[in-house]
Amino acid sequence: MNAFLYHFAFEFRTGIRNKQLLLMNYLFPLGFYLLLGFILGGINPRFREDIVPAMVVFAVLAATLLGIPDPLVNARENGIFRSYKINGVSSISILVIPALTTFLHLVIVATIITASAPLLFDSPLPLDWLNFTLVFVALAFACAGISVLIGVISPSSRVTVLWAQLVFIPSMIVGGLMMPYSMLPDTAGKIAQILPATHAMNAFNGLAMGRTADFSPWGSVIALFSSGILAFGLAVYLFSWDSRNTARRGHPSLALLSLLPYVVGIFWLS
Repeated sequence: MNAFLYHFAFEFRTGIRNKQLLLMNYLFPLGFYLLLGFILGGINPRFREDIVPAMVVFAVLAATLLGIPDPLVNARENGIFRSYKINGVSSISILVIPALTTFLHLVIVATIITASAPLLFDSPLPLDWLNFTLVFVALAFACAGISVLIGVISPSSRVTVLWAQLVFIPSMIVGGLMMPYSMLPDTAGKIAQILPATHAMNAFNGLAMGRTADFSPWGSVIALFSSGILAFGLAVYLFSWDSRNTARRGHPSLALLSLLPYVVGIFWLS
């Protein structure tokens, strides 16, 4: 337990001292929040109603997808995981601790956004704080799981960026942050339901913000938690201690199973 806490404290301090992680955890999401709030909020007053959930979702996507995978790949390539293995650090700790520290940073960022949005942009606060917290945890859990899984299956930092952007960019376009899900064509809407951001915005609207959800909000919460569990389980199963060790317990394509709850949701959530 002492080793786990020491590792956790070290990773948390790294998230503040490391310039790249500081950018992804704080500067990028908060800067983007202010930029969109002042510009898009002035152009489209309706966007002010969505600033809190949309920018919380954006912060989670940025901190997890853009912040977690790359350090995992670099640590494996530099042989750091080998030293961890020699000193008895489990693979589960290696994967869980970055997710936990990122979650702690996200709590701080989400608090800043939620507290400042009503003052800066006259945005409404959540009506149900318990459900707002639940959806936030579900989204952070799902995105952290996908991010850890990307770090495990990626052979290099360049591939890590590719996989992360394949989730991040569509989430920004059709995930409900900039454009309501109800405005999407049917085909685009089905594709959007594969993204955790879509389910998060749907759950935020239906369970926390007092609006009408586009499909089952509780189904979205279940899909997020289910995807997170699958992603972390697959990450542990596919984990490799050394980049020079090409033997794996499974093919990296198994990572696609983490999207299974969202695919099922396309046919079952309404």
